[in-house]
Amino acid sequence: MFGYITPYKDELKVREYNTFKAYYCGLCKTLGSEFNQIVRFGLNYDFTFLGLLLSSLDEKRDKIKYESCIANPFQKKPIVMKNKYISYSAYISVILVYYKLLDDWKDERKLLSLMGMIPFIFPKNKAKYVFKEKYFAIKNNLDKLAKLEEEKCDIIDESADVFGKLMEEIAAFPFINDDKTIRILRWLGYNLGRFIYVLDAFNDIEKDIKENNYNPILLQYKYNPEEELEKFLSRVRNPIEFTLTFTLDNLAKSYELLDIKYNKSIIENIVYMGTRRKMMQILEKGSCKK
Repeated sequence: MFGYITPYKDELKVREYNTFKAYYCGLCKTLGSEFNQIVRFGLNYDFTFLGLLLSSLDEKRDKIKYESCIANPFQKKPIVMKNKYISYSAYISVILVYYKLLDDWKDERKLLSLMGMIPFIFPKNKAKYVFKEKYFAIKNNLDKLAKLEEEKCDIIDESADVFGKLMEEIAAFPFINDDKTIRILRWLGYNLGRFIYVLDAFNDIEKDIKENNYNPILLQYKYNPEEELEKFLSRVRNPIEFTLTFTLDNLAKSYELLDIKYNKSIIENIVYMGTRRKMMQILEKGSCKK
């Protein structure tokens, strides 16, 4: 369930897009320095957004330096230096990537997923030690999701609610002392989680039909194997779009209550345009992953 929270590149200035990439590279570098080089393959846009958002609530501007990258050792690029928000995003991301790989192994018995878990075992344990409360909040909600899957829950809102609460816990950065800001971040995180879960479920419809995987959309809207896929997608597209749009509206409203100190244009691009573009991209093209 990663990679849905992205900027709309065409509407960003070159400087703004380079700044976003600097956060992306900063998170990548932090994963490598805090854990190991292999976990950097778990890098994703969703946690880049988390690090960017939390960093932008701080009065102190982030420092950018130019460094080479393991992917391109001969060219230096701007990289945001590690801070407590980017470190937090890195720690939380390894927990979720580990459990995503574990879930894939349990569901599909993919050897690649089993092998992929190995470099995440010690990082996951380190993250558990450093952010114990967050780890168990994530684990608890993932267990609830697994139970709903086992029970074949046929209400998409019920499953999305659990993942929303998982992201609510993640968004509530533990070292922010302002209660109002924490409440806003929780509501923002909740809606972010709902959006990711529902969009991911729609995006996986074709794959889940072929592999006979659990998908609450297929159950709620009573998919019949005799029904053509495109006909089913046409039938569910409007109610899913309504749910997603309503969720994004709540996400935007919560964001507007935050006191963003800098990077405002980049964050607004993601909140108002990037998420909606990704939504329409997937809804209009069925379950074609982009």
